[in-house]
Order: sequence, then structure tokens, then C-alpha cells
Amino acid sequence: MIGREKLVENPFDQGFFVSDELRKFGFASVGENVLISKRATIIGLKNIWIGNDVRIDDYAVITAYGGSLFLGNYIHIGSFSFLGCRGGVVLEDFSGLSQGAKVYSASDDYTGGALTNPTVPAEYTNVKTSQVLLRRHVIVGAGTVILPGVELKEGVSVGAQSLVTKNLDAWGVYAGRPASFLRKRKMDLLEAEKNLKLHLDEDKKKNSM
Repeated sequence: MIGREKLVENPFDQGFFVSDELRKFGFASVGENVLISKRATIIGLKNIWIGNDVRIDDYAVITAYGGSLFLGNYIHIGSFSFLGCRGGVVLEDFSGLSQGAKVYSASDDYTGGALTNPTVPAEYTNVKTSQVLLRRHVIVGAGTVILPGVELKEGVSVGAQSLVTKNLDAWGVYAGRPASFLRKRKMDLLEAEKNLKLHLDEDKKKNSM
């Protein structure tokens, strides 16, 4: 009878790998309370350091066979995001990428001065690599593209579908192609961070008693 069928496990939800499982896969390090979607694609595990309370969602792609990726604590990487880590990528504590954001730390020569794409031997290309750094409390909107060598300083907020081509100053809200300053960002979240740490310290004391 309709409505009385026995429910089965949702086949569309593949779930997450957790910290204990991830530590067996060959990452450089994995902290506590880490969740990585079983539908994510990650290459170069030995070059990836992951802190605590990190979540990487479905269909995120991370390539770190060259370079490195350092993820701090309380990091979220949304679905369909891309991180190209050849020149090095760092996300500090409480930073995150919304769905479909793309971070590039290497780029081919688009001027015509050399051949391009990874099928060509390296001596015939002119790939430029430069670290991308997202400081604490940086949030990057959906579909945004970040180019090599860029530093997003503490507290930067970047609106959806933006293009980040240069360093962005601390505690600013930016948007556009290229991203430009709109206004100062509120700093109330720093008080929330303090309260979170106090709460965690209290829990540790209770658990140690």
C-alpha cells in the first residue's frame, strides 16, 4: 500500500570519511572531528595538513601532487570547490569557501610566450606558481575565483561570483570582477570566537574531572 513501504538507506547520500579513517589514507596530518565527503576528489595526500573541525563537501577537488595545502581549525570547503595547490594554499582558522569557489596557486603563461597545459613537457611551458593565503575568518562566496599570489587578510569577506586578482585588506567586504572594496566588515564574530573557546575549555575541565 502506498506510504507503507519499508524505508531503505538513502543511496544518494554516500556520507563522509571521519578522522580515524582519514589518518590511514596517507595525509601529512589529520586532526579531530574532520569530515571529508566520499564524493570528493583529493590528489597528493602526503602534501596536505588538516587541523581540527574541518569539513570538505561533495565533489570538491583538491590537487596537491605538487606544492602543499594547510587547513587550520574550523574550516569549511563547500561542494564543487577547487583548490589547485601547486604553489601552496593556506586556509587559516575559521576561514571557508562556499560552493563552487576556485583557488589557483599556479597559472600557465597566457601571453603566448610558451606552450600550455599539463600534457606538455615542463621545459616548454612557463607556469607561474605563488602561494595563496586566506587568513583567519576569511569567507569566500560561491563561484568566486582566486588567482595565484593573493593574500586575503584577516576577516575579509568576498561576495559570490567575484574575481580576486590582488591582496585584500583586513576586515573589508569585497565583490566584483575584479573584486573591489565595498565597506568595512563587522567584527562581532571575534567575540563569538572567544565565547566558543570558553565553552570548549569548560567542557574539557568537566571531562577531566
